[in-house]
Amino acid sequence: MYIDLHTHSIASDDSKASVEQFAQWTTVLKKKGFNIDGFVLTEHRQFNIDIDYSELSNKYNILILKGAELDTDCGHVLIYGVTEKLMDLVDFTDLNLNAEYLIETCKNNAAIAIPAHPGREGIGLIEYTNQHPRLFENISIVEGLNASNRPNEKIRTTNISDKYGYLNTGGSDAHIVSAIGSCLTYFKESITSELELVQALKKGNFKAVTIEETIFS
Repeated sequence: MYIDLHTHSIASDDSKASVEQFAQWTTVLKKKGFNIDGFVLTEHRQFNIDIDYSELSNKYNILILKGAELDTDCGHVLIYGVTEKLMDLVDFTDLNLNAEYLIETCKNNAAIAIPAHPGREGIGLIEYTNQHPRLFENISIVEGLNASNRPNEKIRTTNISDKYGYLNTGGSDAHIVSAIGSCLTYFKESITSELELVQALKKGNFKAVTIEETIFS
């Protein structure tokens, strides 16, 4: 199952794509022979617990899940498995969340925190190696493929993954319609909910892929 784990709709302040436009574009990708089974909306510094995308999912035959991308003192972090309890414990609007606290709080509340684009200059995890060495030991997964990464950032991401033995997810980081699905995460098992997504990530039975790799599946 191929899922884009990092997308931003117009609910984020820097995106130009609606959720339905993303869903529509996945049908275009499928017609071209690519595989994409779902995507996760990881809006910046927010999570709408009430919104339900099941109608759009059924209309376009695409799984639509929700997560978040939060700002921490060690770069941007993707969160999956958000619950009301987690939202009570974490201020999603904070621009300088304590990363260690966030990762530990997610672990203790059936969620998972994954550093986004860790090789990115300025806002990637790699920038904080010296300041927070213990943090790196508490992470097992990072976003290994991000379609918005520059070549040098991709190399830096590979280096940090190799150094610490991190598993890699893939996400497009789409802010425009046509970018969705450009990088994805392949799961061997079927996923139908945010809870199942978290369980699959914790099992570690996945890999990061590009959209071009899916055409041979």
